[in-house]
Amino acid sequence: MKEKDSLLQNAGINTRLTHIGNDPFDYHGFVNPPVVHASTVLFPNARTMETRSQKYTYGTRGTPTTDALCEAIDALEGSAGTILVPSGLAAVTIPFLGFVAAGDHALVVDSVYGPTRHFCDTMLKRLGVEVEYYDPSIGAGIETLFRPNTKIVHTEAPGSNTFEMQDIPAISAVAHRHGAVVMMDNTWATPLYFKPLDHGVDISIHASTKYPSGHSDILLGTVSANAGHWERLKEANGVLGICGAPDDAYQILRGLRTMGLRLERHYESALDIARWLEGREDVARVLHPALPSFPSHNLWKRDFKGASGIFSFVLAADGPEKSRAKAHAFLDALRIFGLGYSWGGFESLALHAYLNDRTVAKAPTDGAVIRLQIGIEDVVDLKADIERGFAAASAV
Repeated sequence: MKEKDSLLQNAGINTRLTHIGNDPFDYHGFVNPPVVHASTVLFPNARTMETRSQKYTYGTRGTPTTDALCEAIDALEGSAGTILVPSGLAAVTIPFLGFVAAGDHALVVDSVYGPTRHFCDTMLKRLGVEVEYYDPSIGAGIETLFRPNTKIVHTEAPGSNTFEMQDIPAISAVAHRHGAVVMMDNTWATPLYFKPLDHGVDISIHASTKYPSGHSDILLGTVSANAGHWERLKEANGVLGICGAPDDAYQILRGLRTMGLRLERHYESALDIARWLEGREDVARVLHPALPSFPSHNLWKRDFKGASGIFSFVLAADGPEKSRAKAHAFLDALRIFGLGYSWGGFESLALHAYLNDRTVAKAPTDGAVIRLQIGIEDVVDLKADIERGFAAASAV
């Protein structure tokens, strides 16, 4: 396996995705690892039990199945270690809880995932942590926001729903000068299109529910840390007793095998539709980082290797009073797109993004923000469905 590992380091991404995470000859040659269900693990003697001097000690501390997925994620992230948690939101909350305490100050990007904001404004506030939201375009200017008690900088690029890019290397450099930990929610790009730890981030967060799963049927999150922060992350996870289930880990590992191929399709189809939408009178703006017209396109082009299948557009409206009605008419007319909150699966989805919780990066004022998750359906059919939406919206 060591020889194979060295070969895989220089192999193409689809080759790596096919082979990382486990050695079939550890399991009698079977291609996929077995699903090991465990709570209790037996020890051969009292001394081993006292010192816990064996690889597995209890189900919450991992099984061969969960380890296989963690090893695969580490290979993709270049991380010192990875923990598995039951959801993408848990992948955000656990590192927060592991690295802040009462009296600390945390900087969080204002275009952050909505449930992350809710966690910060409720539980972190009750625990005595002050959260300050910053403009996603701030870059190195974030230095003016640092205080002696700033412990975390949370980033997300692109931002939820409006897809603002961030200058991750510049923000990381400033944060490290002040001794702060940099976290990044990188669910949109996956490690295939952006590797946070290579750009100065300390802790990389993913909702594996999305592209690693790819089939809209698994909830799981991964959190990966560099060597300097791995032990503390692992300790926090162990103290909280939150872990991913082996059945879910198996399914995510299985999904990884085709993630590269699926992402190529999502990327190509979404960009095709985004370009098409730019030329329509029904659309005020298209919010997709890979479009040259997008304000922070240069950051995407500099740092990212690709784009995924989710983006937004602003549905043109004559005044705010018609904005919601047009959005609802558009969505209700769709037949191929489903109306759903998640993304990253094989099916296309749409929703009306509500952005009233923003404090710095304000919502667009020229119409409703419609978020599209472009699945793997044929683009011609998706465009026809969007046309149905536009026809309904124009009648409002």
